[in-house]
Amino acid sequence: MTLTVYWQPGCTSCLRTKEFLREHGVSFESVNVREDPQAMQRLAALGARSVPVVSRGDAFVYGQDLATVARFVGIEAGLRRLDVPVLVSRLLALLDSAALLTQQLPRDAWLQKLPGRERTHLDLAYHVSQVVVGFLDAALGGRLTFEHFERKPPDHVATAADVAQLIRSVSQALAVWWGANQSRLPAGLDTYYGRQPLHAVLERTTWHVAQHGRQLQRLLELRGVEPQPPLAPALLAGLPLPEDVWDAEVPLR
Repeated sequence: MTLTVYWQPGCTSCLRTKEFLREHGVSFESVNVREDPQAMQRLAALGARSVPVVSRGDAFVYGQDLATVARFVGIEAGLRRLDVPVLVSRLLALLDSAALLTQQLPRDAWLQKLPGRERTHLDLAYHVSQVVVGFLDAALGGRLTFEHFERKPPDHVATAADVAQLIRSVSQALAVWWGANQSRLPAGLDTYYGRQPLHAVLERTTWHVAQHGRQLQRLLELRGVEPQPPLAPALLAGLPLPEDVWDAEVPLR
């Protein structure tokens, strides 16, 4: 029975899921839900409400966790995670880098849309902050929702400097949470793709931010802006990042 991956452009987990399957020689049908008018109906029929989704017949899993995908398709993942304190340290540094990259976005790029999405360059930078807000909401007893990832900047967050300041504020909130809770972390978090180990959600949050940092850097480079400073390779080492910065099926122009 054919394996299908439902995805959308700019989705970090979507890109990583497809790369992961290809790396392990698993063939699949690729369905861009932004281009296939029937795709969302097919997902709804499965009972899925977000992407990435890996399906076979009436069975499916969400692609946010590669270990889950590996079990679903019957392969050995061989995945190793960085320790929680290392991930928190990386995430704090990645947020600082994302704020610096955001500040360098040229004004004429702020409202330019990304390929295949209604998301603008400024939306992408704002999204970085909300990835971590979603994690913190869940870590404090709430829930990480897909809506966290769909949020757009409110009216009072209108410039690159505004978004950069917000990212720094979220970084400070993360540092406060870690300082107060590192000795009594919850074992699991409530997320839109089910109850998940904190370690797994933190890892995904960290590489999610890292991937969007890579994308912000690429956007600057495409506009002839040399990022100052560029992302440090040491911040990316050991994270399960996609090989590509952007999905080759929807190339940047």
